[in-house]
Amino acid sequence: MDWGTMSWTASKLKCCSMSHGRFNNPVVAALAGFKDLFRKQEFSNRLGENDRFDGKTCLITGTNSGLGFALAVEMARRGARVILANRRLLEETEARVKKLSSSAQVEARFLDLSKLESIQAFVASMIKDNISIDVTILNAGVALPKARKTASGQEEMFLVNYLSNVMLCTLLLNKGIISRANEFKEFKPRILFISSDSHQESSYIDYDEFGKYIDYGVKKGISHYSYYKLVMNTYATELSRQLNKDGVDVGVNVICPGPVHSGIIKEAPFFLRKILGAIFWVIFRSPKKAALPVVYMSISPDYEGRANKYQHMFKSKKMDEKVYLPEEGEKLWKRSFELWHSIDDKAEDLFL
Repeated sequence: MDWGTMSWTASKLKCCSMSHGRFNNPVVAALAGFKDLFRKQEFSNRLGENDRFDGKTCLITGTNSGLGFALAVEMARRGARVILANRRLLEETEARVKKLSSSAQVEARFLDLSKLESIQAFVASMIKDNISIDVTILNAGVALPKARKTASGQEEMFLVNYLSNVMLCTLLLNKGIISRANEFKEFKPRILFISSDSHQESSYIDYDEFGKYIDYGVKKGISHYSYYKLVMNTYATELSRQLNKDGVDVGVNVICPGPVHSGIIKEAPFFLRKILGAIFWVIFRSPKKAALPVVYMSISPDYEGRANKYQHMFKSKKMDEKVYLPEEGEKLWKRSFELWHSIDDKAEDLFL
């Protein structure tokens, strides 16, 4: 489909009211990715033991359990200096990662993406300690059974799963913690967004409700999860456009690791948690296995100098077509920074 057709499609479909994701039934959502486990994984044999992070510093958000923890162990095992960005269990997580990876190059730092001041303090501590990041993996996310208002007035899933990633990326780039590639830099920095293929078929971004607190229950919570992944993917695509106008300076890419047996359902109602837990246990992949395609995309020479790519497990794929629309990316970019400035007196624009 060409840009003209896509733009026409956009104008025809934007009449829909209220944002919605692909699913509103948690069991259907949990089962949707099962068939993908049996599809051919074209890159599954491309990650080898020689793909290492020696001399590189990696930042991973949300590492106290699940995929983030498995990534931390695997990347530390492959020689990375790993910064664990967590809001709880810092000392315990650091000790466990060190033990399982047999690496001492692991450091936990406090980061609570539901609090604006925590993001600012986290970045300030990185500046103070003169830390430079080569690989940034934005993994942290929440799935809530009902709306929860944060101190800054946003709903927590919107803030943690989307807007805080905008803030964190902007500050890390502006402060030089993620340094732009140059002719003397052999490895171009990479930013990797952990997404979900459930973003496919979500609605266009609804700017009437963008950033506003709106109460919801379980069904809308499931819907929001996939919808916010589409929003995040649209931002990642626009970020790549902004940073890489004259060639690739920062490899901004997106990956869905597939269905992962993780703790993301820990806040679901008891009965639903038991049903989903059984599904996760039987058919979902372990975090250790799900981490491997993420590691591949983070370090493989196959992705050197590449940006705005989407990988579903070990397979190259296209995101929802709405994600690629330039006008959608530009509007989201503008509205995201306007919102940030309206709630944070320390907000910044991205300095290109």
